[in-house]
Amino acid sequence: MVRQVASPCNRQCQLSEMEVCVGCGRDRSEIALWSCSDDSVKQQIVERALVRLRRLRSRDHSGGFTLVELLVTIGVIGVLIALLLPAVQAAREAARKASCQNNLRQIGIALHNYHDVHKSLPTGCLEWRAWNSPPTRKQFAWSAMLLPFIEQQNLHQQIKWSKPFDAPENRTSATTDLPFYLCPSEPDLVSGKGLISYGGIFGELINDREQDDGLFVNERAFSFRDVLDGLTNTLAVSEDVGGPDREWINGRNIFVVAHGINDRTAWVGDNEIRSAHPGGAMLLFADSRVHFVSESLDKSVLGKWITRAKQEVVELP
Repeated sequence: MVRQVASPCNRQCQLSEMEVCVGCGRDRSEIALWSCSDDSVKQQIVERALVRLRRLRSRDHSGGFTLVELLVTIGVIGVLIALLLPAVQAAREAARKASCQNNLRQIGIALHNYHDVHKSLPTGCLEWRAWNSPPTRKQFAWSAMLLPFIEQQNLHQQIKWSKPFDAPENRTSATTDLPFYLCPSEPDLVSGKGLISYGGIFGELINDREQDDGLFVNERAFSFRDVLDGLTNTLAVSEDVGGPDREWINGRNIFVVAHGINDRTAWVGDNEIRSAHPGGAMLLFADSRVHFVSESLDKSVLGKWITRAKQEVVELP
């Protein structure tokens, strides 16, 4: 609140709420007595006024920001956010990648426990249903048979194994979401569908035309002694994000690899080694090791890792 008061010193003085002129620093009485005061009194008034001005300006300066200071502060905050946001996103992706790696490690341990009990790995698909096969074929997946060895004994018992996987009697079981079968980096995951982010390796079409040379094929169960290439050099399971038929109960979640890792030229209607992680994908070897492998890996090396008994020994790059 500012009022204008006539000043005997031929200038307009603006008094603040403290009755002090914001221009010269004099109070009301000093302004009124100015014209009738001698030089010594005026000198004292000026000195007191200067002290008041310094206090007033110091208080005004400490009470807030100037426009320039505000703009500079906003700019600095914007720069810091721009620098920190990629780091936060990278940290979150690193955590999701670690969770995905842990999922595959659990699957690898479960495969070994299954082998200890049954003396073989689970078959890739039980009663595969081809396009001209009757709908009564069950088509159960290796990942459904693995449930008792991954702390899902109750769910395994709920499945009606005498019925097909997609029979009405199995709908409740088939639509159960299992976190250890889902990569947390996979976008647009739909709950209540019983999806799986990982697929069993049926074989490869990279180095030759023999398709069923992997560990998970139809109607056959392999033991570790059948893996002539060695467990450390043979892939068992990989990420398979975005492909079709990706239910953990559905035996069609095994696939033939014909392209490289995250190959963008591969048809989206085929299951391939794909991930939502930038730069590569998680691969599970038959000895239960899990590696994040770069998408720049030579395809011929990938094909040799997939085959189980062609006596191909390839070191991990």
